[in-house]
Amino acid sequence: MTTLHGPARRLTIYLGESDTWQHKPTYTEIVHRAHAAGMAGASVLRGIEGFGTSQRIHTSRLLSLSEDLPVVVVIVDTPEKVDAFLPVIDELVTEGLVTVDDVSVRVHRFRGPAATPSGGDR
Repeated sequence: MTTLHGPARRLTIYLGESDTWQHKPTYTEIVHRAHAAGMAGASVLRGIEGFGTSQRIHTSRLLSLSEDLPVVVVIVDTPEKVDAFLPVIDELVTEGLVTVDDVSVRVHRFRGPAATPSGGDR
């Protein structure tokens, strides 16, 4: 697992929940490809309301408009790894918005493997 600290790059992809790539949700394909590429992590966030280039407001409050809610995929890693991953995004994202920001990682902690119970191996 890569631990990030200091300069990093954030890749943010704004999609519709119904966007697909080869019959799978686009956000799922992005996460799986990011994992396969060894990225530090990826998160998919589901919006409750929003609009894009269509200018149609999609909201979870109205059943008829809740079929294509906003979805955001966020990936943070080293600038080199994010830049190397951009051609994948170019291939997968046929509609939406992609942004890249330079960020500074203050804290990046993760749980290690489960601790061995005291007393050694069992």
